[in-house]
Amino acid sequence: MPDSRPAKKGATRPTKGLGRSAARDDDKVAKLFAGTEVATARRTAAEAVDAEAAAAAPAETATNPLDRLLHAREARLTGSLSLISLALAYMDWGLHLANAPGRRSELALEASRQWTRLMSPDAWTQPLPGDYRFHDEAWAHPPFNVFAQSFLLAEEWWHHATNDLPGVAKPHRDVVSFVTRQILDVFSPSNYPATNPEVIKATMEQGGLNFLKGYQHLLEDLQRRAQGVPLDGTGHFAVGKDVAITPGKVVFRNELMELIQYEPATETVRPEPILVVPAWIMKYYILDLSPNNSLIRYLVGQGYTVFCISWRNPGPELRDTALDDYRRLGVMAALDAIQAIAGAAQVHACGYCLGGTLLSTAAAAMARDADRRLASVTLLAAQTDFTEAGELQLFTDASQLALLDDVMWRQGYLDSSQMAGTFEMLRSNDLVWSRVIKTYLLGEREQPSDLMAWSADATRMPFRMHSEYLRRMFLRNDLAEGRYRVDGRPIAVQEIRAPIFAVGTERDHVAPWHSVYKIHLLYDGDITFALTNGGHNAGIVSEPGHPHRHYHLARRPSLGPYLSPEEWLAAATEHEGSWWPAWVAWLNEHSGGSVSPPPLGAAAKGYPALAPAPGTYVRES
Repeated sequence: MPDSRPAKKGATRPTKGLGRSAARDDDKVAKLFAGTEVATARRTAAEAVDAEAAAAAPAETATNPLDRLLHAREARLTGSLSLISLALAYMDWGLHLANAPGRRSELALEASRQWTRLMSPDAWTQPLPGDYRFHDEAWAHPPFNVFAQSFLLAEEWWHHATNDLPGVAKPHRDVVSFVTRQILDVFSPSNYPATNPEVIKATMEQGGLNFLKGYQHLLEDLQRRAQGVPLDGTGHFAVGKDVAITPGKVVFRNELMELIQYEPATETVRPEPILVVPAWIMKYYILDLSPNNSLIRYLVGQGYTVFCISWRNPGPELRDTALDDYRRLGVMAALDAIQAIAGAAQVHACGYCLGGTLLSTAAAAMARDADRRLASVTLLAAQTDFTEAGELQLFTDASQLALLDDVMWRQGYLDSSQMAGTFEMLRSNDLVWSRVIKTYLLGEREQPSDLMAWSADATRMPFRMHSEYLRRMFLRNDLAEGRYRVDGRPIAVQEIRAPIFAVGTERDHVAPWHSVYKIHLLYDGDITFALTNGGHNAGIVSEPGHPHRHYHLARRPSLGPYLSPEEWLAAATEHEGSWWPAWVAWLNEHSGGSVSPPPLGAAAKGYPALAPAPGTYVRES
């Protein structure tokens, strides 16, 4: 959608072709000065950017179109998983095991010890933290305790068999361990009516009506999936009516995002506005759910002027959108608008998940170019080093990315259902099997929540951007290792001079907190790190008053000594409750005195109020 605003001097403007690098414009200018040193320098920069883009972008012509179509069809049968990648991993493990008779003898001996333990209740094991399949009291009584222990001891044996074999490449070992665990989960006694005491009890009490209800739920869910309708109950949370209802206006729009400015809730505000950069893998309103748990509403109530980016839900027309377009047309365009509207010299920037990674690249490029518009940087569950990026790395080897490229090449984007399937696999016990048991065996519908509704409102990923992101960050780790380039020149996180507040969550399967903590290795400035309980989403949406919340907090001053994650956790102070007030107190320390709130938009400067919040892009499906 073209932007209807008149051109404004100095503003970051959308381009007709999002995938085109800004350096191409420089090349056109350079032609006017042909034969001069300026022309030579500009052409050199343009060639560097084009070479960088060619190296990072998916190779449109490297693969035969027939092969691409074949692979895309194969992906439908494999859930977009590369069978070649899986085969290589199991061959690596299997051949090393076949060549290790001593290790096989150890495993056989361990299997006999597991049988002995099964016969001795005093030696029984316990489920891993976060595994609630056998939490009910009924599992403590025979014969169900024997069923549970048989499964748990088998899990232990397979863990040792797949993890303690010398010679196996770590990526292959991780894949084998993960896939084997997924296979074992299928055979958990909790998944079958005859071996699950909770299902047996419900069947006896209801005379089998639980199965009838479960069958009805299954038919309803199959029909909803076929129609693309959200799961039962989540449709009751309407965007702009039940969620994402903090008052505000859309004050800027381009092809890639809408910028929302929220109405002030206090008579005075801090002079530094807050820019929220959410991940484009999700709708922005994870940070503006219901009024009681909206982080944006909370910040407005604490006396801050808040702006938030709402990303467009891309279709095939945006297939050539580059990763750097999200920086240029997202973060940088938003900063231009905020300064014009609020007249602020500096801005507090906050990035969540992929938005935090994007913000890191923008902040590093700004520091390199002596752009001092950032008063502080906050990274929420965001990674800057991807060497320990968790189980998502299992899906980012060369074979897997080649298959994913072929899938996205055919449709122009990565569909939201494909992303959802990946995240469900990472937490199959919580997101798959527990729901199957509750919904179809016990006949109980899970009570819908605003977080569930948001989770069902998924987004797509443009072909080029997603391919570049996975290759540059997950596969090559370019940002952490100094190879990531912006406008043809490398950037480094260590060049950022603004203080950083980073948040990790204890049970994060998407951005493990040890990975988030690596910001300490890349940045030697003032950094405050908070570790909160909960997962990737629930740990961030952790409003004051939420029960059973706690967090650890510690500050490392500029050029302070490095502590390992374990040392940091032992030294950090533990606090009860939400981390939100601690963050606001930190923001206050890095803000000026109170001033009058700025107007909503600045029509005279080319930023009129275009529509009420939450805008139009967030409603795209």
